[in-house]
Amino acid sequence: MTDRLVQYSADRGIARITLDSPRNRNALSAALVTQVEEALAAAAADDAVRAVELTHTGSAFCAGADLAEASQGGMGTGTARLMALLRQILALPKPVVGSIDGHVRAGGMGLVGACDIALAGPASTFAFSEVRLGLAPAIISLTTLPRLSARAAGRYYLTGETFGAPAAAAMGLVTEAVPDIGASTTAVLDALRAASPQGLAQTKPLLTADLLARFDASGAALAQQSARLFASAEAAEGMAAFLAKRPPSWTVEPNPGR
Repeated sequence: MTDRLVQYSADRGIARITLDSPRNRNALSAALVTQVEEALAAAAADDAVRAVELTHTGSAFCAGADLAEASQGGMGTGTARLMALLRQILALPKPVVGSIDGHVRAGGMGLVGACDIALAGPASTFAFSEVRLGLAPAIISLTTLPRLSARAAGRYYLTGETFGAPAAAAMGLVTEAVPDIGASTTAVLDALRAASPQGLAQTKPLLTADLLARFDASGAALAQQSARLFASAEAAEGMAAFLAKRPPSWTVEPNPGR
């Protein structure tokens, strides 16, 4: 039997999807992605559900690609799988609320960008870490680039620097940085409980039409780019260095005099 990496429950109009693979920081393994897809489909099919909460256990919301899996050459289909998951969140006929109070990296940033509302607690940190692994934020640019200011995208896409919840809110990646993720999430979910199911279903496409158009126009090319980069020698070195907790070969020591 496949291990349960995703928990699903429904209560008073809200379906909760919980990423529950803390041993690998909720990385986007094939099994985890499949189980999220199944949970989203269950929420979509349940007439009693009007909105979805996407949350996590452990200190990480999502660490991005499962690099152990990727290092075995499994990312050819993995890139297409991630793109399909992000599109499923956007196309879901019910709003998705991200409730985040942990670390978010790489592909996990794409999940945040796909949420209709994203709340970030004080333990949250974020990084577009692809550039430090010999990769590019290709697929996740579909859901994150339209959210960010151009200057913020330029800095954090290119440097891979880590930033906190207040900066994420200021640049538009998340809706709000909150001091108490539980209370703030409850307030948003209760507001959605007060909304008309028809109203929600008709309003969400107004918010996601442009994002879905980006998938249709650029998704295939970006998936090919991502798969090509994962298969490159430079990415192999970047992933090996990350797993070994050492600097990759291209790292240049900083100038101590500056």
